[in-house]
Amino acid sequence: MFEIKSKDNMGRVGVLKTKHGNVKTPALMPVIHPRKQAIDVGKYGADIVITNAYLIYKDENLKQKAIDEGLHKLINFDGPIMTDSGSFQLSVYGDVEITNREVIEFQELIKTDIGTSLDIPTAPFVERQKAEEDLEITLKRAREAVDYKKEKNMEMLLNSVVQGSTFLDLRRKCASELSKLDADLYPIGAVVPLMESYHYKDLVDVVMNSMSELADDRPRHLMGAGHPMIFALCVAMGCDLFDSAAYILYAEDDRLLSVRGTYKLENLTEMPCSCEVCSKYTPDDLRAMSKEQRRDLIAQHNLYVSFAELRLIRQAIYEGSLMELVEERCRAHPALLEAVRHLGNYSEDLEKYNPRSKKSAFFYTGPESLYRSEVIRHMQKLRQMPKKKNLVILPPNRKPYSKFFSGKLGDFYIYGDEKDCDLENTDFMVLDIPFGLIPLEIDELYPLSQNDAPKIHDVDSIEFMEDFIYEFIEYYDQVLIHYKVNDNLELGLLNKYSKSDEIRYVKNDISKIKAIADYQFGFGAGEALFSGNINIEKSKKTGKIRHIYDGKVLIVNMRASDSFLILSKEGAKRLHNAMNYPQNRVVVNKDAEPFALDGKSVFCKFVTDCDDNIRSNDEVLIVNEEDKLLGYGKTLLGSCEIKEFDSGQAVKTRKGMKK
Repeated sequence: MFEIKSKDNMGRVGVLKTKHGNVKTPALMPVIHPRKQAIDVGKYGADIVITNAYLIYKDENLKQKAIDEGLHKLINFDGPIMTDSGSFQLSVYGDVEITNREVIEFQELIKTDIGTSLDIPTAPFVERQKAEEDLEITLKRAREAVDYKKEKNMEMLLNSVVQGSTFLDLRRKCASELSKLDADLYPIGAVVPLMESYHYKDLVDVVMNSMSELADDRPRHLMGAGHPMIFALCVAMGCDLFDSAAYILYAEDDRLLSVRGTYKLENLTEMPCSCEVCSKYTPDDLRAMSKEQRRDLIAQHNLYVSFAELRLIRQAIYEGSLMELVEERCRAHPALLEAVRHLGNYSEDLEKYNPRSKKSAFFYTGPESLYRSEVIRHMQKLRQMPKKKNLVILPPNRKPYSKFFSGKLGDFYIYGDEKDCDLENTDFMVLDIPFGLIPLEIDELYPLSQNDAPKIHDVDSIEFMEDFIYEFIEYYDQVLIHYKVNDNLELGLLNKYSKSDEIRYVKNDISKIKAIADYQFGFGAGEALFSGNINIEKSKKTGKIRHIYDGKVLIVNMRASDSFLILSKEGAKRLHNAMNYPQNRVVVNKDAEPFALDGKSVFCKFVTDCDDNIRSNDEVLIVNEEDKLLGYGKTLLGSCEIKEFDSGQAVKTRKGMKK
């Protein structure tokens, strides 16, 4: 029913399969009013729409036509249709003249593709008792709807809506309980008041706490979200579907949507984009038109802008540049900027879903970039890595840094007691934004070299680097900090100055490949992989390591794009023997064993377990439930998704171990 095709952070490009066609997500569902359909939204890019089943039910003429001819003919749309149950009317008027069971039955009767149970939308910031009472009714009705669908063997897909107001524990509770049901999609409801009042920080809390308990194998729908300026942020938090009548409601009020906010036609001198409407008409042209003609053209513009933004977001996910787009978009309004900064508090949640390597470089766009998953992940790795006795901190130069450090390194300040510096027992690291300290032995790994930041540092980035130094100097007996680092940061913690002519960085390819293996697979992997008569083959053109052998037996290849290691059969065997179960492993059931042995890709439905530390694009071992090595390959999903999905590929197998 739902399959992920590409991902970045919690954002995913997916395919939602319905009776009336497939929908590429993230997608916007324009709201179609069953009595007042103004324009053909399919003509402007809508693959799926949403309409209100309760309004149809209450209108005898519409109701009979929908029953006789079907919903798709009623609203003149051939693609997938989602229907709301009347919850919006319930939130506005306090009551509706239909029961939960009746509205489920009616939605199936008119052949909707995706129906919705009659949840209780609880407004933000209500008293807790009210939120708890409403939540219990919502959960009761969700269970009733799922049971009724099974009882009647209904074909339509079913929404179960997450409620709980702005009480985050209630949002988590609701999401957790709904995930135990066999619903097909999970909308997050009652968030429109937060968006209308620019409470985007609270929106982040509501969405992230809901996502933390929702199943990953179902689409998530942010109800009522239709302004393109928030799409990127919400997709990065895991939202797959959006719906809104904003495109037509704003048009009726002469307002034009954009990723930078909303424009009033009366204030425009120039049209705001290059869509068909903006290219053909001027603001004066629109103002001179009749109200209805002007409304329809502005609605078309609003749809063009919204669908264009979703296409851009999907492309950013394919490239791995979604967070750069989020940080760019959120500078359109201070409340959005506050929201993306607040999202930094959920960096560890985002990291679980973020691919290890991407097609695009990491661009530092401001202090918000310091809290991205890639930075958090690197900091965790640094803390876990074995430390030597001494630490030498160097200033940044051209990337990769290790290529341009040789001979005498210059003068250093000394922190700690001055001793002879044993270079064999010394870690050499570069201090730079955005990753803080970067060990020279692994500096070619993605994204430690594949990144860029302004040379003029902002205050936050300077404080970030200082904090890094303050933390890491405590791990070493002696720390030598290059004078350029100290002078630029004015640390004020160094008590000695030394002209350390003897400090030199000596490149060692064996140490380098062992450090990369430890960083990639876990500490201890380097020694296990690279024992014996190690022979390193480099590219004649670039001088970069390409292949590593034990004598003439290939152990690993090194990817040119990101310097990650790709296992051979011998490398897979060595890693399997060295690392404890379930490290670096994807475990498959007996049905999948012969296919994995034969080198066929592993599908999620056959996976019984996997290492929690696996992320998409990781090189992994494929084993059976007795830990027999069956093959090795690259993951297409992270461990969270692999464990929950029943469809789609989990691992693209490189080779099976069949002789």
